[in-house]
Amino acid sequence: MKRAPLLAFLVLGVACRAAPIPESRWYPAGTSLQPKYVTVLGTRIRYVEMGTGPTVVLLHGLCASIYTWRDVIGPVSAAGFHVVAFDNRGFGGSDRPTSGYSEADYASLTVALLDSLHLTDVVLVGHSMGGEIAALATLRDPGNVRGLVLIDAAGLGTHMPLLTRLARAPLVGRLVAGLRGRDGVEEALRSTFGVPSRVTQDEVDQYYAPVAAPDFGRTLAGVAHQFDFSALKGRLDSIAKPTLVMWGSRDVWIPPGVGEQMTASLPRAAFVLVPGVGHDLPDEDPAALLRSLIPFLQQGIPQPPPNVAILRIDINPQVDKLWL
Repeated sequence: MKRAPLLAFLVLGVACRAAPIPESRWYPAGTSLQPKYVTVLGTRIRYVEMGTGPTVVLLHGLCASIYTWRDVIGPVSAAGFHVVAFDNRGFGGSDRPTSGYSEADYASLTVALLDSLHLTDVVLVGHSMGGEIAALATLRDPGNVRGLVLIDAAGLGTHMPLLTRLARAPLVGRLVAGLRGRDGVEEALRSTFGVPSRVTQDEVDQYYAPVAAPDFGRTLAGVAHQFDFSALKGRLDSIAKPTLVMWGSRDVWIPPGVGEQMTASLPRAAFVLVPGVGHDLPDEDPAALLRSLIPFLQQGIPQPPPNVAILRIDINPQVDKLWL
């Protein structure tokens, strides 16, 4: 019997604290990438970039960082793209201000970041909460977005993340924000995998390190109280960009039916269901992600309407599935 995601974050509030790895060992330490910084809308943002060509911007999910994309950045770059991944406001090595955690704030930050880095005609790739932000940024600045990839994305509010439920309860919320432990992070991370035993201790270390920071509770509280996880309801039909929707078949955080619903609402979209994988596709099975992502970037995105190459499907009204 699978453990409910609800229990995973409960453990976050009561687990024993452990010494996190020092910031000098945070990803991308030990790689050829060098972290860069830019101040956008008053927030210092940490980011990495690699490669040349059309730009692909990667947006991580809740309580994550650029580490999510460690196995994606290199292959996408090698396929002929300029890849940018950044720690969103409050996460990873970026600033954790006292405000600015609503979905509208994050969409504005994304658009402003593209402008600050002089990035145009981009493909936005978002995972989980990052998927909702990517879609909202597309709605806000459609002229600068070439295409969209939504991976186990939030936005329809069907399964509001446990964080928001817990943190809105005063006593439990204070526990979650103030007593985050490594064991709890590991439990939460395992709940996002279709096969929990695939989680490595290195992954736990990298996810735990920024979560253990004293001011990270500010981010959790800010997102819990300000971010609307249903902000895409009734708005997806306004996104005319070619969109690849990818989902893990064992996602218990946001079930695959939500992905089908999103795909059915998007005018030009393909739905890829990855068997045996949970909510965290980029961490659990990056190879499966890349098998669909790279062809979509190479073949689906550059072509103007009405053709989106092999990944174009007409939603009418049955949602077709492309199985890996």
